Amino acid sequence: MPRVTVVLPTYNEVENLPRLATALLGLAVRPSLLVVDDASPDGTGAVADALAAAHPERVGVIHRAAKLGLGTAYLAGFRSALATDATHIATMDTDFSHDPEELPSLLRVNARIVIGSRYVEGGRVVGSPIGRRILSRGANAVARAAIGLATHDATAGFRVYQRAALEALPLESVLSSGYSFLVELVALAEAHGLTVVETPVVFRDRRDGVSKISRGEIFKGVMTVARLGARRLTGRTRREAPLAAATEDRKAVP
Repeated sequence: MPRVTVVLPTYNEVENLPRLATALLGLAVRPSLLVVDDASPDGTGAVADALAAAHPERVGVIHRAAKLGLGTAYLAGFRSALATDATHIATMDTDFSHDPEELPSLLRVNARIVIGSRYVEGGRVVGSPIGRRILSRGANAVARAAIGLATHDATAGFRVYQRAALEALPLESVLSSGYSFLVELVALAEAHGLTVVETPVVFRDRRDGVSKISRGEIFKGVMTVARLGARRLTGRTRREAPLAAATEDRKAVP
């Protein structure tokens, strides 16, 4: 059985985190959980600490000083997970957009990176407003055209990375700090010849809380695609300045 660590970035997810943690901890694959909380004002960090106290061998928490962005949260989680004996590192949203019951199906796929995809045969979206569906479809279409991606759902956060995949990638070269980190990481993986496989999942609109995708994040996403597209057109291979490491107050890894 793989040793799985699920990285869960959180910001104001006090309603969802306890239920999601219960669902994940009950899976037969017995994942460990690593919550990366960006100083949520609603008390999510305290809930994460309570979960870690109740399950000290399976739940860890990274507390960060402020809202520092999804991309840097993933990087912090990856670094901590790779310091353990985890063979697979998974990521998913904390709002139940991704069904925890589908995690085992992603783990059964033997590939360096597995993406739970809305946009391959069998995948679908339930409950999302039409505007958000158009935005998501459009973002992926533009990314595929501009960057030359083979992946259909490059913005999906439901993923499983084999340990070897993260160890093979120059993660410090990723510049995106927000949601566009997901697109840039797929582009980096494809450029390094890693196998990226998409398996169909059902994506559901969040149950509770508020979406974190703002106009600012959309703008950053456009700029990321433009930067990666320009790099592709010019054939530039020079490594750019690394993303600064995010500040962390304290951490505990199961």
